[in-house]
Amino acid sequence: MENYTYNSLTLQLEGLNVSTDSTYPVFLFLLFSYLFVIVANVSIAAVILLDKSLHQPMYLLFCNLPLNDLLGNSILLPRLLLDMLRPRSELFISYYECVVQAFTSHMFGTTAHTVGSCLVGNLLGLTLRLNRCRTLITNPYCDNASLFKLSCESVLINNIYGLTFTVVLFTGSIGSMVITYTKITVVCLTSNSKSLNSKALKTCSTHLVVYLIMLISGMCIIVLHRFPQYSDYRKIASILFHIVPGTLNPIIYGIQSKETRTFLLKSFQSKTVWPSP
Repeated sequence: MENYTYNSLTLQLEGLNVSTDSTYPVFLFLLFSYLFVIVANVSIAAVILLDKSLHQPMYLLFCNLPLNDLLGNSILLPRLLLDMLRPRSELFISYYECVVQAFTSHMFGTTAHTVGSCLVGNLLGLTLRLNRCRTLITNPYCDNASLFKLSCESVLINNIYGLTFTVVLFTGSIGSMVITYTKITVVCLTSNSKSLNSKALKTCSTHLVVYLIMLISGMCIIVLHRFPQYSDYRKIASILFHIVPGTLNPIIYGIQSKETRTFLLKSFQSKTVWPSP
């Protein structure tokens, strides 16, 4: 008979299944990715806040992206990096920390498509009502599905709400993207400005790549939670879901913007001290 531990406040993380030879290369990749996310997103947010000419609705909206990327990656990567250096038998996390991590992770994914703190709160609220009889989180970090899998009670309501939440979120997100890109395409086709069309194509194509990576990896996470035998692929998708947008968003929305690029160049040049001849 299987031994159960009811409502334990200490949980165990399964972590990443990385071979000994691959541990340090993967660790360094994640470390440098996180450092880039921090530096790039803080820089973009600082530029928008410091340059008064950028205090416009569009750029203030852009501020939401670096802050969301910083929060989403900071809740995942530092802990993941530390766990990679620990023996798997020592990968413990408190239940409350796990809940906070799950909420922040879902807010990161939801905010990338829309604002949905109430939806995420309801999602986790349905999970927190359940009694837990298991302690193993089959993931490198906590999310809602990993939490309700700890219960021996019926999770039918959780699955129904979770799938409904996902369908509504993705339908609204994809629908708004289709409408937006259709309007952009119409403007480009009716415009004779080559520079405008080139800028629109450059920005939209890179944004679409990031969006598709987030969409596909997000769908993979949801689907693969139903297939435990593919847990390694789910873990890779869950990490890419955080890292890729965090590294590419500053490049797409920051460096490609003429105004932010000009401010960065001026700031760099003003701090550069040239030796006198």
